[in-house]
Amino acid sequence: MAKSQETFGKKEVRNRKEKKRKEKEQRRAQRKSEGKKASFNDMIAYVDEFGVISSTPPDPNRKTEVDPESIELTIRHNSPEEDTDPIKKGVITFFNNSKGFGFIRDNNSGQRIFFHVNNLLEPVAENDTVSYEITRGFKGPSAINVKLFKE
Repeated sequence: MAKSQETFGKKEVRNRKEKKRKEKEQRRAQRKSEGKKASFNDMIAYVDEFGVISSTPPDPNRKTEVDPESIELTIRHNSPEEDTDPIKKGVITFFNNSKGFGFIRDNNSGQRIFFHVNNLLEPVAENDTVSYEITRGFKGPSAINVKLFKE
């Protein structure tokens, strides 16, 4: 006599799927037998002036008219602040000479800027104060022309 190819685990999975399918069909039949259809008005939600969602419509007495001409539309550009001096100063917070990169903490903005050894004009170390220029790198701002700052 040959052994069945269906294992106990496969039977359990098949039985669970069949049970779930039957339960879903029962729920569908129950909803259908209730005959209650959702109307469009039951599905509407309202938002008040504070952003709270409710099922009650807003009070028409509290309605205020807004003059469309008084609305100002502007576009905020995400460009860096334009300084008159492109050379910035900062402190090297991390530098890995073997891998050839590091990070500078800007003195004014506190921003963390990446730099690569190819952009160094002279040797630097951690905690050195440096001057540099910012350019757009692959993953964000990058420092170029990095050199020690001498007062």
